[in-house]
Amino acid sequence: MDLVHFRMVVAPALTRPAVDLLTSNDHVLNLVIVRAVHVTGGDAVECDVPRGAANGVLEDLRELGVDRTGSIAVDGVDMMFSRSAERIEAEQPPVLARAPLWAAVEAHIRAEGTYVPSFYLFLVIAGLIGAVGILTNSQILIVAAMVVGPEYSAITSVALGLDRRNRRRVREGTRALTAGFLLAIVVTLGFAVLVRAAGLQSRAFELGLRPVSHLIDTPDFFSVVVAFLAGVVGIVSLAEARGSALLGVFISVTTIPAASDIAVSLAFADWHQAWGSLVQLLLNVVVLVVVGVLTLRVQRRLWQRATRASGLR
Repeated sequence: MDLVHFRMVVAPALTRPAVDLLTSNDHVLNLVIVRAVHVTGGDAVECDVPRGAANGVLEDLRELGVDRTGSIAVDGVDMMFSRSAERIEAEQPPVLARAPLWAAVEAHIRAEGTYVPSFYLFLVIAGLIGAVGILTNSQILIVAAMVVGPEYSAITSVALGLDRRNRRRVREGTRALTAGFLLAIVVTLGFAVLVRAAGLQSRAFELGLRPVSHLIDTPDFFSVVVAFLAGVVGIVSLAEARGSALLGVFISVTTIPAASDIAVSLAFADWHQAWGSLVQLLLNVVVLVVVGVLTLRVQRRLWQRATRASGLR
């Protein structure tokens, strides 16, 4: 059974209300209370809750103010042997075993939305790999650049900021995307200029046979469709911790390849391709952000409705 473990430090004045709240919930297991004589800052309260009911329990505890006067730590339970847990599992709809813990999902997105120097380093490296893929007409290298690029974490952070009306998060994410892509384009442009000056580009590229580049710099209806579907899959994958599906998002959206193609096209004075790649980049980022916001809201509501229908909230 998929369980969530709550470990709390509760202010003494809130211990009784918190315990009453937990004991009144039939889905709370293994409730343990340790009084303040052994705990710094309040009483220690621990319990286990099925994943499907965890959102409701956490929301109730936060409404009570447990997190404001104390703290709530949340962990997954890898394995438990309990007849009570087996009974609850039998009564719970199987689909709720995959129910996201929304506080954890949002915490993960917020954590990924911190823009340390490696964020910009990976963008630059991905841009350079993408440029090599364009100059050599190598689709494998384009896929590699998509996997290396970290921009999706910033895109989801902006989407969460818009969903939660957090202007600071939106501002920081937008700034990181703008600065990161500009840095990647500038460095990749310098690389492409050196390649052109040394005549290292492939013969096919020199003759205008650029299937990879043409695929990137021609945004169309299908570009929107792919970005839309990738945006949906990306948020669902984050919410349900489906890593393989999330990897598929990284290799399906034309963001880093478009940035690389802007730089390469500028270096080779192909203004039409540079413009097409710029449109492709902006189109993908905007669609991913908008779809991310909508998917977060729809997915959250669908799971809330499923939880209420099962009687877990």
